[in-house]
Amino acid sequence: MKKAQIVSIANQKGGVGKTTTAINLGAALAMRGCRILVVDLDPQGNASTGLGIERSARARTAYDLLLGSDSAEAVARPTDVENLHIVPATMDLSSADAELMSAARRVHHLRNALRHRPAPYDFVLIDCPPSLNLLTINALVASDSLIVPLQAEFFALEGLSQLLLTVREVRETANADLRIEGIVLTMFDKRNNLCIQVEEDARANLGDLVFQTKIPRNVRLSEAPSYAMPVLNYDPTSRGAVAYRALASEILERHITRKEAASV
Repeated sequence: MKKAQIVSIANQKGGVGKTTTAINLGAALAMRGCRILVVDLDPQGNASTGLGIERSARARTAYDLLLGSDSAEAVARPTDVENLHIVPATMDLSSADAELMSAARRVHHLRNALRHRPAPYDFVLIDCPPSLNLLTINALVASDSLIVPLQAEFFALEGLSQLLLTVREVRETANADLRIEGIVLTMFDKRNNLCIQVEEDARANLGDLVFQTKIPRNVRLSEAPSYAMPVLNYDPTSRGAVAYRALASEILERHITRKEAASV
């Protein structure tokens, strides 16, 4: 079985587009023919709701994957998007952080669940909570790479520095192979001088780590979750949908380039 690429979508700051990115990037990759699993690791369960999983249908969740004996394939639920499944979340996850504190190899639980019992997916996208707690650390330790949604606003890069320090610590202690897949600018308004300045600063400091694709502020992106579907289904021609298709293409191109370089 081909090994899935496990990608965390993380930023300790809330409201920057992590869940929106998990849902819509997952849908865009699935529509390209990739088999996608989204792991909702946020106790709020917004990714689960946004992909149409009713709370009454979440009998087995990310909690069972993280602290139980269930495999990802056993707890995954299909969505209305072909090739896209999700491991849903409930508020049970809010107690997982405390339970992990006393557990053996507490930062390796998710890695063991995803890597020792692999499921038939091309990408596993982990929607992390808005904090650098043990849930997020478990995600980083389990992952091959990290996507960071970065809102184009004042102090955005300052907040990013703390996450990058955490990534360095994870590399040094638990997952030496963790790489940054890329930084994606979100809620971008090209008419706003501050957004343009944030983009210039991000590219000057982080170079090619910043994706060329920018996710715009878009009403359709905000509306789609209330209809329990990705924006690619809700309004396929909207600027938000176009941007996430472009981001999926950029990520796939990076993976192809990396494979070609590794084979030389």
